Amino acid sequence: MNRRHFLDTLGAGSLLALAPTAVRAAALKRVVVVGGGMAGATAAKYLRLWSNKTVDVTLVDTSTKYVSNIMSNLVVTGQYAPTILDYGWSNLVKSHGVKLLNGTVTQVESGGSLGTWKVTVTKGSTVTVLYAERVVLAPGVKFDAVPSTDNAALAAPVLHAWEAGTQTTQLRDYLAAMPSSGTFVLTIPKAPYRCPPGPYERACVVADYLKRNKSGAQIVVLDANQDITAERESFSHAFTMMYGGNLSYRPGRVVKSVSSTAGQPGGSVVVDVVVKDVGGQDVVMGTEVYDAQVLNVIPPHRAGSIVQSLGLADASGFAPVDGRSFESTVAGKKGIHVIGDASKTSLPKAGHVGNQGAKICVDAILRAFSAQDPYATPTANSACYSPLSNTIASWLTAVYQYQQDPASPGAWKYVAIDQVSAATGATEARSPSTGSFSKMGTWYKSLMTETFT
Repeated sequence: MNRRHFLDTLGAGSLLALAPTAVRAAALKRVVVVGGGMAGATAAKYLRLWSNKTVDVTLVDTSTKYVSNIMSNLVVTGQYAPTILDYGWSNLVKSHGVKLLNGTVTQVESGGSLGTWKVTVTKGSTVTVLYAERVVLAPGVKFDAVPSTDNAALAAPVLHAWEAGTQTTQLRDYLAAMPSSGTFVLTIPKAPYRCPPGPYERACVVADYLKRNKSGAQIVVLDANQDITAERESFSHAFTMMYGGNLSYRPGRVVKSVSSTAGQPGGSVVVDVVVKDVGGQDVVMGTEVYDAQVLNVIPPHRAGSIVQSLGLADASGFAPVDGRSFESTVAGKKGIHVIGDASKTSLPKAGHVGNQGAKICVDAILRAFSAQDPYATPTANSACYSPLSNTIASWLTAVYQYQQDPASPGAWKYVAIDQVSAATGATEARSPSTGSFSKMGTWYKSLMTETFT
């Protein structure tokens, strides 16, 4: 797929001045990509495609398939079969010549004379060593432990289903078996977290499911943030007008501990009630306890384990990078790039954005192989559809321009520009519709096909 067709198909915004065919490596260069999700798969594909297959690319993943987080909320409600989420890398291998290696990257260290970096991959007792001039890390996220109410030194078993797979179908089964007068409690961590609209989307589709199937049941949404973090107008309208009778939204509720039993759907959650003082600081006003027949706790999360073990993350838990190239800004780590949900930028942590950021990273790597600087002001696009019921959806889109931060002279960041008003911010649908629900399916298929084929 050429660059123009990609932009036309996905409406992917202007990765302006990214010139995939303008960069040629003088000699064979090697790149190891760690993680085959939306960002990693895109990076592996476009390193081969935009270099005319002159760059050797090995994609390493711990799994034998990728399970999409996008659309997984409609698997939770039973509307779609889990197989709609399953994707693999066989087309990247056959069509683009990506080398695929199944295993866990346990170390990335200096490669000496054999290459800039030495990458160690283990699978059981088998150890494979790769050498590469560049390493791209796309490990996704790891979830923080949630303290047990009975013993804060122990982690409570929680069902988050925020990484699609077994937990997704487990939550689906718990929801289906929930008593008709039961309570579903969903907790949302403080931003940043994976997929800003996702928890509110889940709240809506669960509320819709309960309304249609268990009219006496309720959903309580406990949000650690002080307000809805994405698509505020759409979700506020849904919470009050569509689901005012069976959904209770309570912001400023930060999970303190959880009482639950592994393999059981219910439990209770203790939250701190937090408000902002006049100086913007968090103030705890007290605690509350919520009991649930189905307890869905989404814990805070951070960059995946390999980013942590290599010392690439800062106090936020994510990896600071140069926004022009996604190259780590940690001293001594030149040539290691962190993309997708694991990176720390002003871009949202979302699948479409991971795809876009990977392309910016790829272009910078190919430029570096020809002794060129990364493009100074890349542009990325974010598009997202959010189902609000089993028939209607909303959407959000933004073009992110890399520019000087208006609030911090000398600093650079990605700034969202509303393409309708030209003001700072994303463009949100005026109202949800059945048409948007239909377009959501087309968008999903196009994005996944573009990433994995």
